[in-house]
Amino acid sequence: MLVISLRSFGMSAVLAGLLALFGAGVAVARPAPALANLAVVKPVMDCAALASADVSDAVGAKTTISSAKLSGSGDQAFCAVQGVIAPKIRFELRLPTAGWTQRYLQVGCGGLCGVLSIRTEHADGCTPVKDGAIALASTDMGHEGKGGMAAMGDGAFGADPQARIDFAYRGVHLTSVASKALIARFYGQAPRYSYFSGCSDGGREALMEAQRFPGDFDGIAAGAPAMVFTVQNSFYHAWQARSNMDAAGKAILVASRLPILHAAALASCDAVDGLEDGQIDDPRACRFDPVVAQCKPGQASDACLTPAEVETARKLYDGPRDAAGKAFTLGQPQVGSELSWAGVFVPRSADQVPGSWGMAEQPVKYVLSQTNPPADYSLADFKFTPEQFAGLSWAHGLYDATDTDLSAFAAKGGKLILWHGWSDPHISPLNTIAYRNGVVAELGQAKADAMMRLFLFPGLYHCFGGDGLSQFDIVSPLMAWVEAGAAPNAVVAAKVDMPAMTGPPPAGADVRQAPMPDASALKPERVRPVYAYPQVAAYTGSGSIDAPENFAPKTPASEPAVRDAYAAQFIAPRFHQDCRVEAGALACAPSKP
Repeated sequence: MLVISLRSFGMSAVLAGLLALFGAGVAVARPAPALANLAVVKPVMDCAALASADVSDAVGAKTTISSAKLSGSGDQAFCAVQGVIAPKIRFELRLPTAGWTQRYLQVGCGGLCGVLSIRTEHADGCTPVKDGAIALASTDMGHEGKGGMAAMGDGAFGADPQARIDFAYRGVHLTSVASKALIARFYGQAPRYSYFSGCSDGGREALMEAQRFPGDFDGIAAGAPAMVFTVQNSFYHAWQARSNMDAAGKAILVASRLPILHAAALASCDAVDGLEDGQIDDPRACRFDPVVAQCKPGQASDACLTPAEVETARKLYDGPRDAAGKAFTLGQPQVGSELSWAGVFVPRSADQVPGSWGMAEQPVKYVLSQTNPPADYSLADFKFTPEQFAGLSWAHGLYDATDTDLSAFAAKGGKLILWHGWSDPHISPLNTIAYRNGVVAELGQAKADAMMRLFLFPGLYHCFGGDGLSQFDIVSPLMAWVEAGAAPNAVVAAKVDMPAMTGPPPAGADVRQAPMPDASALKPERVRPVYAYPQVAAYTGSGSIDAPENFAPKTPASEPAVRDAYAAQFIAPRFHQDCRVEAGALACAPSKP
């Protein structure tokens, strides 16, 4: 979950510029598979006429169109439709007026949502998206937060039990139903292919669709999914925030000290993968003790860490445990991710409250608790105990998207691409690995391989940005898999020199008004293939280490086991609950197969 992060900057214009700069280089590893050659379909009615369209029967809930008007120009012109699905699910749909090629893409919403915004992610090399030939939609998931993009961290909506249901799964699903009904009205036919792409909570939404509503989408891309929502937005961020605060409430480790820790991590682990290249391909293979960065007697502290800082770093890497030493979380931030901690659980000054504080306090106060705590509840009251875990576990069947039984999605021919950055500070990539392995255990290797791939990007932060392979197109290979049967076994990614975008914006910044970097000044420093898990990219021994043709897939001899943790019980099949509101409270029962 995130409140404000790199992906909030509206990165599409920057990334489009990057692709123009090195698009040819990104494609050198293998030709991009062709998509289906679909005919262009023209509208059969005026855009304005959609304002009076009633698709309530198709949606199964009162659906009101609040506006339908033309926007854009030329090949990028579209009919912008906004509406409300009862009671409060706002959605937006963009329908191309000149060149629709029978495709529909719904995009996810980050954090706790509450914002209506269409932002395509890692799709700027995708021809239908680039050409404005695809219908696009998104939703605020049933509530409207306060404070612009900062609303994505506002959990007050949880006081309304219906809003909890709409956020958990209903808003995204009904938006897909409403959008397809409006598409059928506008063009006289339904979309030939439907896709969903999201990151962070958008990744959770993506998986929820595959698990609960397997017929909604043909292809789904789930990035850095906040699928273990009940643990991620409580135990994980609560621990990260409180572990970096001293008895006086001051931050122990601040952002200016992170380069020291990161340099020590690279010195210890960079060469473990066989290539000393400034990136750690699989942090699980590394055994790093931050004590190597601790100041020696007489050493100036500007080049090393204090004992308190070292101990704090240890806690951040390891995560919350009970009194007997059992972990609560499946994973923590990985070695090599240190620079991404800035602005999340490592503030820029000792007087700032870590961002993780609000990322846990808001959900615990308003969204995760069966009965909300008193108004004066603070994250300082949170207990890292089995009893606290049990008290929040009721929400697992409502919010979590970790159901490993994807048999219905697979039976319909659905394709799923999971992706995550090894340097994500918000959500550990070990969660996504555990889920992928759980699906394999449930379906068997052959069936899982026929419908699912996982890609892990070294140096990628949360959804966007990073000091490693942060730029890639994930939607094109998803479409090619669905439409042409071309299973993606590799994604070519680039490391981009973007120093001004290496961390979240300052607290309170309106990221919608943030100036965009000059795309012409951005150059790729490295282009490499990222192979489908568990394979990794191995240097062939000759040629540039920054060129993709000099790497080949390699399967590691063994895979580290998922650690024993309370959250491991949530990676399981068939646990979802369907909920409704009775007498002002949630009433839930096991979902029907």
